[in-house]
Order: sequence, then C-alpha cells, then structure tokens
Amino acid sequence: MHVTHLSLADFRSYARAEVPLDPGVTAFVGANGQGKTNLVEAVGYLATLGSHRVASDAPLVRTGADRAVIRAAVTQGERSQLVELELNPGRANRARVNRSSQVRPRDVLGIVRTVLFAPEDLTLVKGDPGERRRFLDELITARAPRMAGVRSDYERVLKQRNTLLKSAAMARRHGGRGMDLSTLDVWDQHLARAGAELLAQRLDLVHTLQPLADKAYEQLAPGGGPILLEYRPSAPGAGQTREELYEQLIDALAEARKQEIERGVTLVGPHRDELLLRLGELPAKGYASHGESWSYALALRLASYDLLRSEGNEPVLVLDDVFAELDARRRERLAELVADGEQVLVTAAVDDDVPDVLKGTRYAVAGGTVERV
Repeated sequence: MHVTHLSLADFRSYARAEVPLDPGVTAFVGANGQGKTNLVEAVGYLATLGSHRVASDAPLVRTGADRAVIRAAVTQGERSQLVELELNPGRANRARVNRSSQVRPRDVLGIVRTVLFAPEDLTLVKGDPGERRRFLDELITARAPRMAGVRSDYERVLKQRNTLLKSAAMARRHGGRGMDLSTLDVWDQHLARAGAELLAQRLDLVHTLQPLADKAYEQLAPGGGPILLEYRPSAPGAGQTREELYEQLIDALAEARKQEIERGVTLVGPHRDELLLRLGELPAKGYASHGESWSYALALRLASYDLLRSEGNEPVLVLDDVFAELDARRRERLAELVADGEQVLVTAAVDDDVPDVLKGTRYAVAGGTVERV
C-alpha cells in the first residue's frame, strides 16, 4: 500500500499543498519550522484519526480558517481509492471515500496504514502508562479497524460511569442522601463487555509483538537485550478467553465499587492497565540509558512495522526527524532495516541527516512551498 498523492487545504501552515508521491523513499528536507513534519502528520492522521504531536484537532487548522481538509489517493495492489477527511474543531469531522460516498470518519481507518517513528517515541519508554496504552491501541486498530468502534464504545461507557460515580461521591461529601446507584450494575456490564474485547486484543498483540521486538532490539543494539514486554491488567486474574476476561472485569469492578464511589472514578479496566517494558531483568523506565531507551522505542516501532507487513498490508513507514536524534551506528542500522519498504517518508533538517541508503525522491520544504528537487 502506498499514497500516490497528498492534498492539503488549510492544514497547519499550508493554505494549499499538492504533493505527488512515489513508491520507495521520499525525503522532505527543510529547516525547522518550515512545514515538513506537517506533511507526514497529515498522512498519519488519515491512518489513526489523530496527530502524534497534539491531542486535539484545533491546532491542525490553519490560523484564520474554520476547517482543514486532508485528501490522499491510495493504491493497494490493483485497487485505488481517494480518501478525504474534513477537520472541524468543535464540530463533527466529516469523511468521504472516492468523493461521492460520505462515511463516518472511523470508517476510513484501514485505507491508509502507517508506522511512524518520531522524537516523541521516547515517551513510549520514559513516559506515563497512557503513552504505552495508546501505542497498543493504535496498532490494534491498524490490524483490525473495527476495533475503533470498540474503543469508542469503551470510552463512552467509561465517561458515563465516571459521571455517575462522581455525582455519588459529591453527594456523600456534602452530607446528602445516597444516590440511587442501581444503574451501576448495567454500566459495569457494558464496561466489562467492551473492556474484555479490548483487553483480549491487547494481550494477543503483546504476545505476538514480543519476539518481533526482541529481534528488532538485537538488530539495533547487538548484545544489549533481551527485552521483555509484560502486560499488567488492573483487574487481577488469568483470563484468556473474552468470556473469562469479562467475568474477571465484573469481579474486579464489584471488588472496587466501594472505593470507586468514595473517589468518584473508575479504578478498574483497560484504561488503568500498564505495559511494562523490561531490559534484561530491570524496568526500562528509570534504568535504561538514553541510547538504550531510543533503541527500545525504535524496536517497538520496527516490530509494529514487521507485524503489519507480515499480515499482508504493508504500511507507509514515516521517519519524522528521527535520524538527527540517533548516533551514527543506530542511524545506519535503522536505515538498512527499512530501506526496502514499499513507501518510506522521511523528514530531515539537512540532507546529511538522511543516510545514503535512503537517498530517493527529494522535496525541498520552505516558506509554505513543497518543491521536488
């Protein structure tokens, strides 16, 4: 799968941009602040419905505009599609496929798949558990786009349940009569059902990713491993099937109910789980050096890339200002491992940051213009 043309309207710094793209390697080269990352960010947004740089859509809309449009022509085998997203901060986003058919934004997931390497990836190792949960969930959705609906259902139920718990907690603190919490059992069932599906997918992903990540780390830092991915659910138990995981969550919610009512928040579920990353016998967070942390983060991305490739729909690989962050050895190893990708998009401040093995099509990015050189 590869993108053959990218069109932007009022996205980030671009009033308009039209960028033809070829298979193989394409590098966008320009000084910092000129808009090169904005281009690959747009491709990534089509794949995930989110940005790797900001948490909301508002910063993605050019100053003075009320909406932004990302449009891409995508080819997979003999099939070509045109996918379009209209970003409307404060209102519902809109999506179209092949111009005529309007669909829900999440229905475009799977048309474009990406694996993105960026300086922000260091937070996979050094950041909060939410960063690692997001990593798992985005990869799950790339493998099975229907999981976007499951994630949305889980988040909706979690929000409703938290609202009920918060109201109950406030009533207790102010000495009022206890609220009617009879509906909490129903919310527990909904949360456990969606949570069990999400948890099953995460557990399967971690199991599948483990050998790929260990192999990638050895390629990047020979002799530096092994690494271990350990999923730690907030609901204790050894459930494997979805039904067992459902019962596990139901039991854990019942056990935590008194404390949840006191604190006004849901304390059990996939939103509280952790992916523990180990380097040797020690947690990578807090013990790994800067270089080891970088190698670990890159290994997770490489494992993701290898997994999606093995499942028959090769993603677009995005390397966003990564090489400037790496020492010469890691730079060359990473470049050699990804050079044969169907489509690789690279951003760099200067030509020298791009390894020779990735010398493909070049675009110069400056002052809101993107010119092929």
